[in-house]
Amino acid sequence: MVWQAKMEYEWKPDEQGLLQILQLLKESQSPDTTTQRAVQQKLEQLNQYPDFNNYLIFVLTKLKSEDEPTRSLSGLILKNNVKAHFHNFPNGVTDFIKSECLNNIGDSSPLIRATVGILITTIASKGELQNWPDLLPKLCSLLDSEDYNTCEGAFGALQKICEDSAEILDSDVLDRPLNIMIPKFLQFFKHSSPKIRSHAVACVNQFIISRTQALMLHIDSFIENLFALAGDEEPEVRKNVCRALVMLLEVRMDRLLPHMISIVEYMLQRTQDQDENVALEACEFWLTLAEQPICKDVLCRHLAKLIPVLVNGMKYSEIDIILLKGDVEEDEAIPDSEQDIRPRFHRSRTVAQPHEEDRIEDDDDDDDDNDLDDDDTISDWNLRKCSAAALDVLANVFRDELLPHILPLLKELLFHPEWVVKESGILVLGAIAEGCMQGMIPYLPELIPHLIQCLSNKKALVRSITCWTLSRYAHWVVSQPPDTYLKPLMTELLKRILDSNKRVQEAACSAFATLEEEACTELVPYLAYILDTLVFAFSKYQHKNLLILYDAIGTLADSVGHHLNKPEYIQMLMPPLIQKWNMLKDEDKDLFPLLECLSSVATALQSGFLPYCEPVYQRCVNLVQKTLAQAMLHNAQPDQYEAPDKDFMIVALDLLSGLAEGLGGNIEQLVACSNILTLMYQCMQDKMPEVRQSSFALLGDLTKACFQHVKPCIADFMPILGTNLNPEFISVCNNATWAIGEISIQMGIEMQHYIPMVLHQLVEIINRPNTPKTLLENTAITIGRLGYVCPQEVAPMLQQFIRPWCTSLRNIRDNEEKDSAFRGICTMISVNPSGVVQDFIFFCDAVASWINPKDDLRDMFCKILHGFKNQVGDENWRRFSDQFPLPLKERLAAYYGV
Repeated sequence: MVWQAKMEYEWKPDEQGLLQILQLLKESQSPDTTTQRAVQQKLEQLNQYPDFNNYLIFVLTKLKSEDEPTRSLSGLILKNNVKAHFHNFPNGVTDFIKSECLNNIGDSSPLIRATVGILITTIASKGELQNWPDLLPKLCSLLDSEDYNTCEGAFGALQKICEDSAEILDSDVLDRPLNIMIPKFLQFFKHSSPKIRSHAVACVNQFIISRTQALMLHIDSFIENLFALAGDEEPEVRKNVCRALVMLLEVRMDRLLPHMISIVEYMLQRTQDQDENVALEACEFWLTLAEQPICKDVLCRHLAKLIPVLVNGMKYSEIDIILLKGDVEEDEAIPDSEQDIRPRFHRSRTVAQPHEEDRIEDDDDDDDDNDLDDDDTISDWNLRKCSAAALDVLANVFRDELLPHILPLLKELLFHPEWVVKESGILVLGAIAEGCMQGMIPYLPELIPHLIQCLSNKKALVRSITCWTLSRYAHWVVSQPPDTYLKPLMTELLKRILDSNKRVQEAACSAFATLEEEACTELVPYLAYILDTLVFAFSKYQHKNLLILYDAIGTLADSVGHHLNKPEYIQMLMPPLIQKWNMLKDEDKDLFPLLECLSSVATALQSGFLPYCEPVYQRCVNLVQKTLAQAMLHNAQPDQYEAPDKDFMIVALDLLSGLAEGLGGNIEQLVACSNILTLMYQCMQDKMPEVRQSSFALLGDLTKACFQHVKPCIADFMPILGTNLNPEFISVCNNATWAIGEISIQMGIEMQHYIPMVLHQLVEIINRPNTPKTLLENTAITIGRLGYVCPQEVAPMLQQFIRPWCTSLRNIRDNEEKDSAFRGICTMISVNPSGVVQDFIFFCDAVASWINPKDDLRDMFCKILHGFKNQVGDENWRRFSDQFPLPLKERLAAYYGV
């Protein structure tokens, strides 16, 4: 033990060792990569010596003769060691580092103070708050030091600890230090130094969202102190005050309400703060307020002031224009830098039912192509975007009540001679599109042609925002006669797809994809012209926009479907796609959007894709096989082999689904000559939900296309499908459910053996509250199909699912899947009529949802309805049918004579 104490107080570095470490620190500041690598290796070796870390802290805190960057670097290397090996440090070393940190938190250099603060926080976050009981009391007592540096250093460290360890600070583990710390911080809101005031507010702010009890006890004094700082001359303090108020809005609205008028007025001023960081924090207030139920009451009398402030914030600042190279009009020939290209997220296939409204709305699918994301290269979030987002959400709250405040401003902005002002007006028009659509309709016949003209403005930034705004009104454009707006808009947008400015190309391509989704088959007459443009863009585009072009082509194929299957269109479209396909290596992530695009194209072209299908099919199977092999190597020896990027496999499975859907029975030969079913067996058991999701979609599609190859594997596949009927993973569960339904149609009576593996889960899912619509519909269809092929096995459970079954299928369109499901329910009713009696009204309603069932299905309905009526007698039937809503009553009478 004596040795340990001695080590703690009297550790002295060895001169040679110290020189060696200083040399290393100097070398590590060299820009040369070879030197850097050598330094890294040396550091790893030195970590074998127990007191290496003593040297590092010594250089940071004691070696005042060295320059500050070197000392700070020594501290940062120590921080990394703490992160990686702290549990291996000998006790003496740990204690030496801790005491040195606390003794030097008040170093006269801001850089050294900050480094010591980071080091303290890193030790604290390694679970050491428990093992360093004097840390928080010591730092808190240092706050009262007469010496500014000590106070500021201690506060800096405390702020970092509050940010990193907020949860444990508010737990019993540490005996709730916040009960002392928070009142202590509040005292410093009035400190004479702006930096200290700013630290104090920032520390308390960490505990708002978690509704920490120690803060809730002092909430009134906190709010009072915040108000006292409202006019602080230090921007950092004002920013933290705004941030606090925004969070309190979500957490303690009750406490802000009495002061709401003055808070709104304060936030109005701050949203116009000279300091953009303050303005941005303040602007978040409107975004957050819009999500609160009381937004309308609070803001209605302030709209006249607020709207102009938000609109004003939507102009590009001078710095934005410089960063966006707003004066560079032609840049199409300049290659993209790789960091400009955002990672893309592939959305795996989800099988959904078509609805009466004709639009497939996916429950868990937020399609954000249409968001306020027009200039993604500047610091992602800025005042312009925040103001636009706030206006967008407020338009959704106030709807057309916003227009009297907006329209006078819009008139002035949209026709303004200065391009920056005009551009902001076009952004405003796009931001209100969703919320104020109804009220805007009378003005659109005049505005849309004006916007179409703006598409040829000489400023690229005006052209690009106009693309976005027009896409927000695409729904209306498509609802008018095509020659009025759709045709001129399409013509101009296609020119912009070939713009000489990359930002405009990107905006036009995205806008065109939105237009395609809205217009669907309206575009068929113009297909040759559209394809001409999109194919020409292939030769023109740089890397980043190519990826968006694939999306526009895929969306076109989804929108016009089989109309694309004409030899002249295929001749235009396929050669450039296949050329890109041949250029890309298997490891290239650009394959993702290309594979997604080809999947849509294959599904649309159907037999037209046959000449291209073999190499595409082979490569997809290879991608799956490679990824699985790499995953096996990685699982066996994680240090030797990297984990594969499974997206390659997911996208390949989805393209195989597209091929199976498009080619149907024609895919049979390809499947026969490959090991795809063996690979699918592995994919269905992958740890990653998205892999399972895509493999079940493919299983369903192959079942429809060439069941003879799937059938031998059914005994292996069914138990896996059964275990994946877990609604925790909505999309996996959805696709597994759908596949089971497709398999049962093919298996017929042979499905008997497998019913016990799946039926209970399906009945449970259909009765679960809050199950997404898509999953409910697919579950109902699959239960119906199982009942169709094995009525004796399923009918006994009829009473447990008939009601949710009927309500979930009444809204989907007549189609094959609905047909087989209803045949199943009718067959089950004939086996177990008592199972439907209690919920018969729901069955009647579901039957009435059919527009025109096939004759034999209509006969089944008739038989059941009349059978029920005859059984209960006319008198009871009249009483029963009097409960029906009138349209239902009339429909059943007209169609089925009951």
